[in-house]
Amino acid sequence: MSAEKNSAVGEQPSVKRKKAAKGSTGKAVTKTAAAEPAAKTTTEATAKTTTKATAKATAQTTAKTAAKATAKPESHLAMVRRARRINRELAEVYPYAHPELDFRNPFELLVATVLSAQTTDLRVNQTTPALFAKYPTPEDMAAAVPEELEEAVRPTGFFRAKAKSLIGLSTALRDRFDGEVPGRLEDLVSLPGVGRKTANVVLGNAFGVPGLTVDTHFGRLVRRWKWTEQEDPEKVEAEIAAIFPKSEWTMLSHRVIFHGRRICHSRKPACGACPIAHLCPSYGEGETDPEKARKLLKYEMGGYPGQRLSPPADYPGKPAPARVE
Repeated sequence: MSAEKNSAVGEQPSVKRKKAAKGSTGKAVTKTAAAEPAAKTTTEATAKTTTKATAKATAQTTAKTAAKATAKPESHLAMVRRARRINRELAEVYPYAHPELDFRNPFELLVATVLSAQTTDLRVNQTTPALFAKYPTPEDMAAAVPEELEEAVRPTGFFRAKAKSLIGLSTALRDRFDGEVPGRLEDLVSLPGVGRKTANVVLGNAFGVPGLTVDTHFGRLVRRWKWTEQEDPEKVEAEIAAIFPKSEWTMLSHRVIFHGRRICHSRKPACGACPIAHLCPSYGEGETDPEKARKLLKYEMGGYPGQRLSPPADYPGKPAPARVE
């Protein structure tokens, strides 16, 4: 009896616990089963939304790609007309475009142009007054002590190579051209340190002989405007020369370089403030918001000083500071 009662008493709680556990499990299963459809519905909705968004984006991209693919390529004649129109409109924007190196004669322009490699015209303009005061003629510069000339042009960078070129070209001017800068392309490019770009700068601005100045700004913009795909400066010069009449070459160079320095920058062009944006096939590569774009403008376009210490009388900007920083 006692043992049976104990046995009965011992088993009863175990049965209750099993029932309780069973009931608890049932409720948990019921709750989980109820939550699963809701979770499934939410997941399906999210997946559908994501799929729709992706499909929409893909459709838009495909449409844009298709539009570009089906767009009729610009003919050479249309490109030439657009290029000439850009030149005309740039002439209205920059009627004061000019070489941004200070000079008083062909020799000073030649020296300043050689010094302008790998630096700014402003830095050259801040350096040349003292340089020309000490070496005013080719004869003086040809007789310069190399170390002293190097120190004089040090602010422009690469001063050893530049000093060597200046002494070399000054010696050639003294010995071969009677101390005068020649006015022919073939003679200029025969001088040490003088290439076609430098020669065309001197010819166009000191002698009035038309020439295209294919510097980094010029090359970058004419490719951005789809006037050429060439990278080599001489090939760029040849292709652009075929688009414009010879009489426009020098001023075209100034306008394009001005635009590249002031608005159509390399890394972040100010598209939203560009006066020829409607003619540019690369519009949108830079900042298109007008307010943000205006903050990117440089020199007189942004209300700042230009690069020349002694700018032309019609220049709308302020003269550059004379101090070398």
